[in-house]
Amino acid sequence: MNGSGPAGRPGLAVTPGARGPGGRRLLVIGGGVAGSSVAYFAARAGWTVTVLDAGSGRASDVPTALLNPVRGQSGRVDARALEGLRLSWSLIRQLSVQGHQIPHEQRGVLRPLGTDAARTRFECHLPTELPHRWLTATETLSHDWSAHDWLAPGWPHLLFLPEGGWVSGPALVAALLAESGATLHRVRAQTWNAHSATLEGSEVLTAEAVVWCGGSVGMSWGGASWGGGSGQNGAGTATQTFTHRGGSLLLLAQAPAPIPVSAGVYLAPHETPDGRRGGVLGATFEAPSVQHAASGPPLKSLHWLLSRAAALSGDLSATVTGLWTGSRLSGECSGRQSGGWWALTGLGSKGFLLGPLMARELVRELEHPRAETGDGG
Repeated sequence: MNGSGPAGRPGLAVTPGARGPGGRRLLVIGGGVAGSSVAYFAARAGWTVTVLDAGSGRASDVPTALLNPVRGQSGRVDARALEGLRLSWSLIRQLSVQGHQIPHEQRGVLRPLGTDAARTRFECHLPTELPHRWLTATETLSHDWSAHDWLAPGWPHLLFLPEGGWVSGPALVAALLAESGATLHRVRAQTWNAHSATLEGSEVLTAEAVVWCGGSVGMSWGGASWGGGSGQNGAGTATQTFTHRGGSLLLLAQAPAPIPVSAGVYLAPHETPDGRRGGVLGATFEAPSVQHAASGPPLKSLHWLLSRAAALSGDLSATVTGLWTGSRLSGECSGRQSGGWWALTGLGSKGFLLGPLMARELVRELEHPRAETGDGG
């Protein structure tokens, strides 16, 4: 996939998108959490939105996504994390009130730490404005549980993040798309430029603006090169790089913990839109790659996942009911590109934490674009 869109070439069927009351049409390529959020905020701003999404391989289809402001093993917190967290929860509540079934719980996230040095490292990175609390394993919270009931021994420090929680990725994405009123085409966009996208079958859709929100799979379909200077898609500078990283998630018949617990792997509750409860065990743990890998996890990866889970949970008796695999794209890119089209992609594990916030910001830029183009990152 690249952005060298041949729109208007002889022999191609060119289809203008339908115009809304404001007369502005937007094409969004990719319908995961980034693309659905762009569609949602653009529709609210008066755009008529068309979403192009093949409907397969999206990392945003993860059954349980964590809304966790403290990512990774370093304890670093993105400067936008708290604002993004609160906006995501606000959207989930608003969409739920509007009748959308979005399984979710905001009961906090627990980050166990195994050493004093790890706690010191986390404390150095925690912003004072981020609500948090250090617990002992036997301390009971307002939810009437203590970590001692289900956490494996050997974790001297427990960081509790009360504003964190979990959400069903597919349910949130579907609600955002539905509320946007976007026209959804289940098709690949083969090429695109500032005002059009060429689909499989050579049909061309045109619009006043195009936003590319593809992920790991979408990036791989056409071998898109996001470096500058080649003229392939006009996207920023030669230093823009992306990495793909696969992961897996086991679906469990019972939740191994009442709230999400994250320490290398994560355990969390899970609920389907029809109300069936269960749990998940997962992580993004495959070696980073410059290319998307479509295969499932090797046996050694599942062994690693289970060994980490055993160190985290005191009870691994839950029945495995399914396996989900996906690949995340990292290398954050947001804004207008030098080819005139826009991008919101490469959010990695922070898609549900920052995707809606960054989508809102991008739509504001669409409304009032600056004279200069973005730098691709």
